[in-house]
This record gives sequence, structure tokens and C-alpha cells, in this order.
Amino acid sequence: MRLRGWMLALAGFGALTAVATAQDLKSPSSDQYVPRLGDIMGAAQTRHQKLWLAGKAQNWELAAYELRQLKASLVEAAVFYSGIPVGNVTTLEPSLQSMSDALTAKDGRKFAKAFGDLTEGCNTCHRSMKRNFVVMKVPSDQAPFANQQFAPPSKP
Repeated sequence: MRLRGWMLALAGFGALTAVATAQDLKSPSSDQYVPRLGDIMGAAQTRHQKLWLAGKAQNWELAAYELRQLKASLVEAAVFYSGIPVGNVTTLEPSLQSMSDALTAKDGRKFAKAFGDLTEGCNTCHRSMKRNFVVMKVPSDQAPFANQQFAPPSKP
């Protein structure tokens, strides 16, 4: 997604954030489920690792999918939890755009650089939220996703 399109999407989500902050989060007994922040960020962590594994395997289609899912998790966190400034999400935009560009170019070197920058952006956000004990890193192996193939499927 182009930078302008992403910024428009974030502006829309910013409006949703205002609505979400005006309402209390529903209690567990209500009819609307609101995932816990830890669950959203756990999903983001999974997407972060799968993005790395897909990119390293040069499965650019899967990597692009995982990037879209990662972006969605970050937006959900900002929408559901008013304590996360929208600015924390938007400051990741240059890293997310660099990642998108690397995937479009199918460039492994650009991918590795963009992934490092994205990972540092995650850690910067964690520190700004007083969660500096949550430190992301470039994955070193495939576990716990040994049950998924990350190389592109062979063409029939």
C-alpha cells in the first residue's frame, strides 16, 4: 500500500480510536468480545516471525500476506486500547513501507534491512509504553512453526 493510502487508513482508524476511547471496553460478560492487548500483540509477534521466515525463504506472496496481517494487528491495538497513542503506530509507517517496497521488489537485502528497522520500531514503541522488558529480535530459527512450509510452493 502506498504511503498516502496507509496514512488515510490510519486517519480513519484514528477516528475509530476516538469512538473506542469514548466507550468503555465491554466486560467479558457482554456480547462484544474485545481481545486483550497481550493477545493482539501475541498475534503481532507471530506475524513478525512468520514475515521473517517467509521473506528469508523468498516466498514474497506469503511475506506480503503476513505484513498485511501484522499491520492489522497494530491497528487493532491502537483502536481497542486508548493508552497506545496512534502516533506510536504511525511512526512505524516508514518501516512498514520499506518492508512493503522490499517485498514488491523481491529483494532479500532490502527485506533484511527493512525487517531490522521494523523490529527496532517495535522495540522503540515498547520502550515508549514502559514495556522495555518486551524486546523483539530477528528470529534465529523456525520453531514453533515447524509445521509450516515457508518456501514458495512448487509450480505444477
